[in-house]
Amino acid sequence: MVTLKNEQGDIVSLTTISILSPEAANGRNVVAYGVVRALAAAKKTGVFRPAVCKHETFTDVLLGASTSGITREQATGVCPRRAREDKEGARPDIVAAYSEAVNATAPEAMVIVGTDHSAVNDPDSFSFNADVAADLASPVFLAVCAIDRTPEQVKATVDACTAIVAKACTTVLGVFVTGCPDDQADAVKAAVAGDVPVWTVPAVEFSDASGAQAAAAVFDEHVPADEVLAALEAPFTAPVTPYAFQYSLLGKAKADKKTIVLPEGEEDRIIKAADYLLERDIVNLIIVGNKDAILARGKELGLNSLEKASFQAMDDEEVLAPMVAKLCELRAKKGMTEEQARKTLTDASYFGTMLVVLGKADGLVSGSINSTANTVRPALQVIKTKPGQSLVSGAFLMCFKDHVAVFADCAINLNPNADQLADIAIQSAETAKAFGIDPKVGMLSYSTLGSGKGPDVDLVEEATAIIKEKAPDLAVVGSIQFDAAWSPTVAATKAKGNDVAGHVNVFVFPNLCAGNIGYKAVQRSSGAIAVGPVLQGLNRPVNDLSRGALVQDIINTVALTAIEAQ
Repeated sequence: MVTLKNEQGDIVSLTTISILSPEAANGRNVVAYGVVRALAAAKKTGVFRPAVCKHETFTDVLLGASTSGITREQATGVCPRRAREDKEGARPDIVAAYSEAVNATAPEAMVIVGTDHSAVNDPDSFSFNADVAADLASPVFLAVCAIDRTPEQVKATVDACTAIVAKACTTVLGVFVTGCPDDQADAVKAAVAGDVPVWTVPAVEFSDASGAQAAAAVFDEHVPADEVLAALEAPFTAPVTPYAFQYSLLGKAKADKKTIVLPEGEEDRIIKAADYLLERDIVNLIIVGNKDAILARGKELGLNSLEKASFQAMDDEEVLAPMVAKLCELRAKKGMTEEQARKTLTDASYFGTMLVVLGKADGLVSGSINSTANTVRPALQVIKTKPGQSLVSGAFLMCFKDHVAVFADCAINLNPNADQLADIAIQSAETAKAFGIDPKVGMLSYSTLGSGKGPDVDLVEEATAIIKEKAPDLAVVGSIQFDAAWSPTVAATKAKGNDVAGHVNVFVFPNLCAGNIGYKAVQRSSGAIAVGPVLQGLNRPVNDLSRGALVQDIINTVALTAIEAQ
């Protein structure tokens, strides 16, 4: 069971289960239908098929047994060919379709049924289904066929499938052995017995509605519904995969819409990202540039939602005149003249930043064609830091296979002193909270709790002491080595008895060199997705893009900027 927020912001519980099978044939169908019926008798239950052919009919049978009112269109993700040929591209679309189905129908339970048996062999099909289950924060019921398998072979198949499910970072809650004659049930159960319940179901032909009655009768005879429901109540820690986290950014942004300015309005990646966000009504956008030229380019790119944006020309005197006056006011101590202000505002990043200063936008995203310095400098000069903040720092949200962590500072401060390092840690903990992460801070060094000595260690330990004084309720450990911060096993040896060590999710590096190398090394070697940098400590959210940013990176950054503005 997982908890989530509905569109009204209320916390609700959702029972989810994925029915996965290496064979994905008749036996799997019997199990899926039986589980849907069992849940539907107790809860408002929906069905979701992540990858299914539009011509198959078994999904309609499942929907007929469901009780959430979900339609076939809502209940389906992508086509099997897409899932086979573009697994990484299909997964975010599946997450989006599932989330939209849940939001639209508000079920109490969802049964997710994996891909069907296919004449086209895909060796990675089962792994894909397990990954999707993790993306959808769902545990798994396995359905493994006993036909032409000895009990020992059934056991080996269950073990192999369980290992794949665990590798995907989710959990098996129960095992159905299908195609199992009653006279072999005891031997199979004895072979497969372990930590989860095992049920056996005899063979039934069931691919369409004609087999539904027989399938239901066999399932009901062999599988008590109360045992299925009890299995679904087992403890389950839902993973947060990169695809789930990225979609959650969009949902959080949409829940309280903000206005974000995009100064680089004539860049193709920017307008593609803008079109995606506008089509889904996730944020309001001000795009800086020539409206007619941007819309014409959008048409060439096949984009249909750009007209929902507001457009701001940089030579619009109605906006420019008050902007010049405000800039002169803010930079008066630097001797800023009107002529200098007008020249400064020919820079799109500066112009966009002033739209935020004037209250026309809640935040800004730039950097796809401008350097970090060009994005950050205007913000530091005219937006400035929040009251009580001594600096601006840069954090990355690192999306690992089953959770999200924060790495900082990886973008701004070269060699922070102890006070600055403490402020970076506290800022990073606040960033973690903003994105639903309960912060546990690790102050990184080459020493774990006094194992090493030197001025660099002293700096980190001083910063840790300052954090404990400034934020006494914040869970923090330092100094600590990365392995002891990351791994409970290593922490049990190096930091025995420390509750934070081994569970750190906010990693604070001692300087920019270490931070930048660290996040890029982890990103490239582990496959983690790095979202950011999030610029922390500014009065208004301004975030920088990599000049190599993909459209999805831009979408994510706009969404997180909107969340910061909330």
